[in-house]
Amino acid sequence: MVDSDRIDKLIAAVPPALALGAGLDLGIFTRLGSSAVTADSLGAELKVEPDRLSRLLYALASIGLLEVKDGRFRNGAEAAAFLDASKPTYRGGDHALLRELWGADLLTAESLRQNRPAALHDFSEAGPEAAAAFSRMLAPGGVIFGRHLAREMDLSAIGSVIDIGGGPGTMLVGLRERRPQIAATLMELPTVAAVAKDILSEYGADDVVVEEGDITVAPSIGRHDLAILKAVVQVLPPDQARSSILNAARCLTPGGEIAIAGWGVVDDDRLGPPEGVFLNLTFLNLYRHGESYTEGQYRAWMTEAGFRDISRSRLTDGSTLFRARLTG
Repeated sequence: MVDSDRIDKLIAAVPPALALGAGLDLGIFTRLGSSAVTADSLGAELKVEPDRLSRLLYALASIGLLEVKDGRFRNGAEAAAFLDASKPTYRGGDHALLRELWGADLLTAESLRQNRPAALHDFSEAGPEAAAAFSRMLAPGGVIFGRHLAREMDLSAIGSVIDIGGGPGTMLVGLRERRPQIAATLMELPTVAAVAKDILSEYGADDVVVEEGDITVAPSIGRHDLAILKAVVQVLPPDQARSSILNAARCLTPGGEIAIAGWGVVDDDRLGPPEGVFLNLTFLNLYRHGESYTEGQYRAWMTEAGFRDISRSRLTDGSTLFRARLTG
């Protein structure tokens, strides 16, 4: 017998996710920290009306993110560990980006009807103000991703790293927290590179070299022990995705390592993992050509570029990581 349970569960999953998003936008979990407070006191701190705020607080408590006792709210175990921005395990750094992605997801049918992205995002054509706003939105999450990557990789033999297409470059900040002696370079398109310098300075990373360039056209002017491409390949058409990996190889010293990370990766049958499959839908609304490429495509491009010992793993933030070493 067929029932509607699967459909009902999919529909019911949306409001809790949006409540989580609202909590992150307001900074509720960070404000609470380890304390227990009333809606009145939290509302005063957030400058929002307490009775209206309490609706969100009770909703978050109903899904276990908050706990409530005698009218006081505190973080639940998961929120305390992963949604408090003061913790190194914080998972909410990209909540502004998440809001933008969810907004784009609502336009999927429209993108298909119009045969074009209904929420087009074009890095190459972004003006200075748009580039600055988008880069600042990405900056906190970049630091957190850098920390995740540093925990995954042995950086003891790395003398120089290049972040290719890394937006504000703050991934380098998180990556170097344990090894600040690593020389760091950010390679970005001119418009983004122009705003990255100020953002890096705000994070105390004035020593990061910011290099203007387009990895789909040419490699970096320098050579490095480690090249990182986070969420770059997935926003490019196939020919440019291939070129970006070929040129990234030319940024490395003999025996250098590449790390390609992002959620836009799918298994060869294109049925999983879920984040890659559904991000592929989001890309319909944002980019003219970007997509979630398959593991087989990544491996073929990396092999052609001269990489060996290609591995695929999952970072603690849920994204896919490909690693390999350059032959030679």
